[in-house]
Amino acid sequence: MSLIRPDLAARLNRWSEALMALAVALIGLWLLSRGGYVLAPLGLVTLALGALWALVAIRRLAFLRPVAAPGMVEVDEGQVGYLGPNFGGYLALADLTEIRLTSFHGKLHWRLRATTGEVLTIPVDAKGAERLHDAFASLPGLDMAALSAALARGTETLPLWRRPPSQV
Repeated sequence: MSLIRPDLAARLNRWSEALMALAVALIGLWLLSRGGYVLAPLGLVTLALGALWALVAIRRLAFLRPVAAPGMVEVDEGQVGYLGPNFGGYLALADLTEIRLTSFHGKLHWRLRATTGEVLTIPVDAKGAERLHDAFASLPGLDMAALSAALARGTETLPLWRRPPSQV
């Protein structure tokens, strides 16, 4: 028997990373309030790390969705893969030239295009799709805030990211 209602437990679990970051920031604030030559700088650094972690955690929340699509996403050694019942494949992050959100049969998908012209579509609500946040964050010049905002809006987009021509 659990002391926490299941709906509340699910909500807390979704926000767990952001709550942990907030706890780190509060510890930093407490250390900062203690003052001194050691605790004040340590508190300032801890507060800054907690705040940055909270920012990333909140942006990552847009990628955390209930699993509603078949298949699963894999991110391994610089490759993004989707293994679905009808389609799938792998693309290397180094070969990626474009990311956009598209609608396919009424559901949102990430549309990834490679330098070879290959296209991989990945449902945003597939199992493991939250791993794409960290994979996309490693791409040069990608604005993660714009990516998270587009995903939160839930509409098709123009390319959210294109590799600079000098790096293609």
